[in-house]
Amino acid sequence: MTTLASRPAAGETRRWDIREVPGIGGLALGVVATALILLWVGSDGYRQTLVTSAATYALIALGMYVPYLMAGSLSMAYGAYAGIGGYAVGLISTKTALPLAVAWIVGPIVAALIAVLLGLVTRRLSGFFLAAVTLLFGMAFTAFLIDGEGITGGSAGLGNLRPLNLFGWTPDHYQVVVGSAVVVCVIAFLLDRLRLSPWGVIVRTMRDAPRAVEAAGVRVPVMNLVALGLGAAIAAVGGGLFTYSAGSITPDTFTLNIVFLAIFMPLIGGAGTPWGAVAGAVLAVELTLNFPAIQTSGTLLLALGVLVIMLIAPRGVIGYADKLRTRIWALSRKGRVDHG
Repeated sequence: MTTLASRPAAGETRRWDIREVPGIGGLALGVVATALILLWVGSDGYRQTLVTSAATYALIALGMYVPYLMAGSLSMAYGAYAGIGGYAVGLISTKTALPLAVAWIVGPIVAALIAVLLGLVTRRLSGFFLAAVTLLFGMAFTAFLIDGEGITGGSAGLGNLRPLNLFGWTPDHYQVVVGSAVVVCVIAFLLDRLRLSPWGVIVRTMRDAPRAVEAAGVRVPVMNLVALGLGAAIAAVGGGLFTYSAGSITPDTFTLNIVFLAIFMPLIGGAGTPWGAVAGAVLAVELTLNFPAIQTSGTLLLALGVLVIMLIAPRGVIGYADKLRTRIWALSRKGRVDHG
């Protein structure tokens, strides 16, 4: 809070403090956590695959975060949006001579346009009906990929992708892993800034009080379409990164299971911030893919974990950690006062 005493006097230049940048705290913690994970990964190929999977899950969950948790619109078509990003990489790599980097421009744009069109068609639907229709769209997209053998390769998909070439530099697998982690951190930070911006405040308000937002002169349907397009574009980036890292893509690469996991990831990590989706993705990958003792029942354990977290810490892991930090800080201040 800015007080009269904290304001600069006339003619005095106010010093810029990076701590005043919205969302900078979350970015700092995210960078530290990412650095520790990358140090743990090292040159281990299996661990690198885990990080790539976690980055993909995180980007799909971040894509769902905008329309689902901010705008209150649940779409189940995010497997299709990730698939569009993946097939953009596959098609441009195998069917054209264009630079492969173009795929990360074309894929998100196409996914965003399709999300907006689907949003226009379903603008009068909400709740279960919206989820059902978008779920059917995802299933129809998978059927199209299987039937369009001449373009998509059918059930065999597309493989043997050519390496990415950025001005003569071809990143190795570990550098791709690092790049994926950096992309996740950047997008999470930007979404956190967006959440705290006037646009984000309006979007979060229209989720709870759409009529009040309409009365203020803001078109709620337009804001919903923007949120859907933005979320689809982010999911497509994740699909493209995973496809390039794996070297191939099939119609079964992005299943509905990923979409259902992406719904719960922010709930595990903390729905109050986009970083919760990232934390939830890391926990989901750890429980479902990197726990040999329970590998066959990882999804069940994840479901139980969601139930426990929602009962004990409704604000998720990050929310619980922040609450614990606040309590420790209050206790330490009380102790200093008592000893003073």
